[in-house]
Formats: sequence, C-alpha cells, structure tokens
Amino acid sequence: MLLETPRLTLRELTDEDVAALHRALGDPVVMSAYEHGFELDETRAWVRRQRERYSTDGFGLWGVVLRETGELIGDCGITTQQIEDDSVIEVGYHLARDHWHQGYAVEAARNCVNWAFATLDVDAVYAKVRDTNLPSMNVAIRLGMTVRRRFITRYRDIDMPHLAFAVSRSTWMADEPRLQV
Repeated sequence: MLLETPRLTLRELTDEDVAALHRALGDPVVMSAYEHGFELDETRAWVRRQRERYSTDGFGLWGVVLRETGELIGDCGITTQQIEDDSVIEVGYHLARDHWHQGYAVEAARNCVNWAFATLDVDAVYAKVRDTNLPSMNVAIRLGMTVRRRFITRYRDIDMPHLAFAVSRSTWMADEPRLQV
C-alpha cells in the first residue's frame, strides 16, 4: 500500500519501523487515550498486528512518513473495529508529539478516508475517540465527521467512555474535492 499526500507518504509498516513508531506509541501523552505509553514489545506486537491486517483485510494502519525527510512520524490508516455490536470501518491515527499541530493527522486521515470510500463497499467511515481525547475529536470534526453515539470500551480493566464519530459516503462525496487516491 502506498498513498501520497502533498507532504506525506503512507506505506505498510515493517519490522524496521518499530523504533521510529515507538516514539509515538511509547509516549504516554500521545497514548493517553490508552492510559499508558506502550512498552517496546507492545509496539513490536502493534506492528505485527498491522502486518496481519494487511494480509487478512488488505488494509490496516500504515506508517506516516514525511516526504521531505523520509522520517516515520506515526501511523494512520483504516481498520475494522467493533463499536458495541457493530463492526465498522474506522480511520485511526497516532503521531509523535513533536509533529502535532501541523495538520499531518488531518492530511493523512483525509487521504485514508478517501481511500476507504474509493476502495471499500462501505456506507460510512468511523473514528472511535475516547471522550477525553480532544485532539482526536478535532481531527474527526475537520474530516466532516459527526458524533453518532456514545459507548464504553473496556481496555486493561478500565471502562473508557468513547464517542463514535462518522462521515457517510454521500456526505463525503458531496463535500469539497478530495485528495486523489
């Protein structure tokens, strides 16, 4: 998989990306919605899980690379997620903190949502966002998503309230011209 935006390349993660991705996933501030930064072994398992998704689903979270420097700054992509009893297509994103507030998350996520609607037979793309994660809420809103429901996700024995943001295919297609896939 290879997607490009004006400033980013999104590509499949490899085992060689673990250290760079750990800058984001190992940071407890970046991962506050998970209540902890990942240990290096958890980041390694995360990359393995994405590689399994590429094989089984044909998609997953992809490495986000700055085109100008070649630096991997996080991940963003499409996954299948459970929201209560529903299986949905979700866009997810995690960026190293020193790359926040530069529009990279929106740029990458917009291209991923565009890819999902161009490639998959889905009526909506979701973003599962913990109700305390304002930066991720803002990304979802900038993607034209609205809150569809509230729900609880249980993670590491903690009940975490979440919001299900989503944008429908018809709204997405009617909106401003999208990035090319």
